[in-house]
Amino acid sequence: MIARAIAVLQTRGLAGVAQSVKRRFVPERRRSFSILKPLIKGQAGLEIGGPTAMFRCDGVMPIYGAIGRLDNGNFSDRTIWEGAIREGDTFQYDDRHAPGRQFIVEATDLGAIPSQHYDVVLSSHTLEHTANPIKALREWMRVVRANGVLLLVVPHKEGTFDHRRPVTTLAHLIQDERDETSERDLTHLAEILECHDLALDPPAGDAAAFKLRAERNFENRCLHHHVFDTNLAVEVVNYLGLQVLAVEPALPHHIIMIVRKPAGETPDNRQFVGPTASYRASSPFALDRLVRG
Repeated sequence: MIARAIAVLQTRGLAGVAQSVKRRFVPERRRSFSILKPLIKGQAGLEIGGPTAMFRCDGVMPIYGAIGRLDNGNFSDRTIWEGAIREGDTFQYDDRHAPGRQFIVEATDLGAIPSQHYDVVLSSHTLEHTANPIKALREWMRVVRANGVLLLVVPHKEGTFDHRRPVTTLAHLIQDERDETSERDLTHLAEILECHDLALDPPAGDAAAFKLRAERNFENRCLHHHVFDTNLAVEVVNYLGLQVLAVEPALPHHIIMIVRKPAGETPDNRQFVGPTASYRASSPFALDRLVRG
């Protein structure tokens, strides 16, 4: 915690430290939750990579208290974040709900789950850990019904240890899907080892420990394969034909998107795309406010 505070002080000054302390002890609901809540109330959902602190009742997006039933998919029966996981009715996400179904599945292959099985799919800080995010999103779209909702949260590079890395391009993500890039991919390893800000990632240890962990990424899934700003995040969902309902860049490092799977019609996302996108003026991230020519 001390290392994190020093890193925030160095990058965002005393004001940034004060904001971090306030968020830790007095979490503020995100504005987009007021849009999401009526869409998920009492509904059946699937989370990818949960449970998630920000979705708890004291979190900034208290989804667990609103949703009717929630299952979860995780890539392994043991993760750095959750420890041991057992498949079955073991996903305990909220004390007021019965446990949901825990699936051991890749984010890019939810074959154990029927198509159009859920009303809602949730993912927080998972997509960046996926080597083939467009393939993953197509799977998440498959298991959600027509007019169902996806809540996607990805990290903005400016608020994370990725701040020295270039933003990934949409063309690169499209090529990953065409190449059928697998989760064993280490294409970005050299860039990550060169640019990763270890001061903002204390659990990673020193450079040698980080390198060893990164080389074993298929086992631990700690790497951020791709780097997002809000423009890229919106480009991806727009490319996939999803209807954007809300986009909220938020400190310390969140890009929150609420999107809907259309029932056949082509969505109009012009409000959220390009240099006049509605999120730009209010984004706390400088890169979002910079309109590139």
